Amino acid sequence: MSPRYLPLLLLLCSAAVAHSQNDDAVRINEIQVIGTHNSYHAGLAPSEHKWLQEKNPQAMLALDYHHAPLTDQLNGGVRQIELDVYADSHGGRYAHPAIDTFVKQAGLPPDPDFDPQHLMDKPGFKVMHVQDIDERSTCQPFTACLAEVRAWSRAHPGHVPIFILVETKETPLGSRAGFNAVQPEPFTPSVFDALDQEILSVFPRREIVLPDQVRGKYDTLDEAVHHGNWPTLGKSRGKVVFLLDQRKVSRVYTEGHVALRGRVLFTNAEPGTPDAAFTEENDGSVETIDALVRQGYLVRTRADADTRQARDNDTSRRDETLSSGAQMVSTDYPSTEPAPSGYVVTLPGNEAARCNTVLKPQGCVDRQLESKQ
Repeated sequence: MSPRYLPLLLLLCSAAVAHSQNDDAVRINEIQVIGTHNSYHAGLAPSEHKWLQEKNPQAMLALDYHHAPLTDQLNGGVRQIELDVYADSHGGRYAHPAIDTFVKQAGLPPDPDFDPQHLMDKPGFKVMHVQDIDERSTCQPFTACLAEVRAWSRAHPGHVPIFILVETKETPLGSRAGFNAVQPEPFTPSVFDALDQEILSVFPRREIVLPDQVRGKYDTLDEAVHHGNWPTLGKSRGKVVFLLDQRKVSRVYTEGHVALRGRVLFTNAEPGTPDAAFTEENDGSVETIDALVRQGYLVRTRADADTRQARDNDTSRRDETLSSGAQMVSTDYPSTEPAPSGYVVTLPGNEAARCNTVLKPQGCVDRQLESKQ
């Protein structure tokens, strides 16, 4: 071998050793990543925007954000996404949003068809923010969103786990809507069974970090995470972790599945309960978050909400959450999508992951957490 190639060879060998050390020493609760809130959100079309701005300016401010396709977000370093799902067992429930009628009645120019392929007519879970009003998504249906993530994952097998937060939507708009809004389908145990099956139709079990795997020999997930039983990076690279957003549905999802036996998603659980491994502290203090992280829980928090911080470039909450041990810090403004004010949420060096500030294992190096394969 030519001597001029030796430095390159030594560099490659050093990187491989570093990845191997991280793979063996770092567990998936010992990292921190940036996530996006409502990652699918395509935003309102021009006439929809104008109509809502006139009807409810405050609501429009809260909805005035949008995200690039999931592939672009993953390419930019996002490692936690959020998908809002509506059950639609028979298809067609959300195919004709009321906002189309409102735009027409207001005499505004028609917007581009939100569903040109008529995907909303077919049975299956749909991805959107608010029924009848804010239904545009960069991917549709739920399985297509998952397929996009899996395609990226297969092309980048060295990535740290991608956390997929699933928010189940079933709240009717009721009288506050001011019109006869569509009633969402409730999430029953059988509907949750169907949700698990849709996930498994895209991601085989071997590509998912499952509750059964984390529980291992322990009776409950709570006991398992208190004993540090999260898998290492070496066992989790190229995989995804599914998390259930709404705490109120945990009782339904765990019915017949004590401590999440046989289930696919981790619940947003009350710490100390049998299914507790993941919990949300979207508005929690650093002290509260760090205490939960030290107990072994995965924690998701938010750096901003309703575009408030971004409009004023208020970084106080962002800086607090990034200083915490929360494994997932969610934002509407990742590094590739800064707000006009300049507000943006990113890890130092714009890394896809960094060593957890509370649980940092000895020898952990931020830039070496994610393989560049």
